[in-house]
Amino acid sequence: MRQTVAIRLARSVGFPSRHSAGHPARHLSSYGRAGGEFQNHQQSGTEPPQRTHAQSAEGSRQPGQQQRGFTSINNRTPYNLCFLRHGQSTWNRDNRFIGWTDTPLTDDGVLEARVAGKMLKNSGILFDEVHTSLLRRCIRTTNLVLMEVEQEYIPVHKHWRLNERNYGELVGKNKKETVKLHGKEQVKQWRRSYDQPPPEMCDHHKYHPARDPRYRQMKHLIPKSESLKETKARSSVYWDDVIAPELRAGKTLLIVGHENNLRSMIMRLEGIPKEDIINLCLPRAVPLAYRLDENLKPIDRPDGKLDEATGFLRGEWLGGDQAVLEILERDRKQVYDTTIRKNLETCDADRNKWKDWMNLVVGKAGPEAQAKSNPGEKAA
Repeated sequence: MRQTVAIRLARSVGFPSRHSAGHPARHLSSYGRAGGEFQNHQQSGTEPPQRTHAQSAEGSRQPGQQQRGFTSINNRTPYNLCFLRHGQSTWNRDNRFIGWTDTPLTDDGVLEARVAGKMLKNSGILFDEVHTSLLRRCIRTTNLVLMEVEQEYIPVHKHWRLNERNYGELVGKNKKETVKLHGKEQVKQWRRSYDQPPPEMCDHHKYHPARDPRYRQMKHLIPKSESLKETKARSSVYWDDVIAPELRAGKTLLIVGHENNLRSMIMRLEGIPKEDIINLCLPRAVPLAYRLDENLKPIDRPDGKLDEATGFLRGEWLGGDQAVLEILERDRKQVYDTTIRKNLETCDADRNKWKDWMNLVVGKAGPEAQAKSNPGEKAA
């Protein structure tokens, strides 16, 4: 399955099968309370020459490149937004609850991030700035994506309000083992329901965020556990104070985030009822693009339908609905199907074929990409 999904994603970025022929930017402090933590700050440097979004998208298309139905979000409306979940981290690979723990990308996660960047590059989307969390699985995904779209120059803003939800006492535990101990329905409530948080994290927990120096000035703000409702409350502050004003200024934004924090923002954007949000899951490293109206409400997809992968969304998966559907089905089995003993992230029979395919799609990483994805290591 994984190879099939990879081939579909690769085709979505325009690669053939190998078997076939002006608004002041905001300076964001990482710390502070709501209602005064965000301040305007004029970026230094000269303003680049302005082109229309249509000209930009057209100019980025190479001769002979396949014309996609979804060429760019930068048309039909000045209000454009794209969500992207980070690539595979070490604890995604190991099927563990992560939360605020700072787990790095795996080699496969680097490939996932680069393929996501290829999708965005082929779409013709041009971003004005990126917003992400304080966790390096998102930060490195952002760096890799910007290299692929050749937009390393745009501002990247990081903030704790875009961190993953805190999974409390579950952090570090294996998800499938937790299902065996507590049952599928209980774990699903903890992971996906609106207002049922996991058990609280004790103060001496091995992975308590208070041990992390990046939170040393905001220890009193660290939650012991979070439901999606509580995650939505903190992400809404960032949306209202930062994202919404930038969108209304005509900026095209990329938000690189974590599954539950992105779910909280998408829930609000789409108006998904709290009783239905339990059924919304998001794949890693597949961009979800939105066109918005002047009220920052989603404009219908070109086909006028909701996405087939989740059945909830008016945004468009740049990897295609079917590929996303297959990824989500694999992720469901990885957590809830206790009859499957192997780790589908590591023991999939097609894993090496998938990795070889991804390498073929994106090419061997150059010295710059290797240096940025593996800081501290010398590029080969």
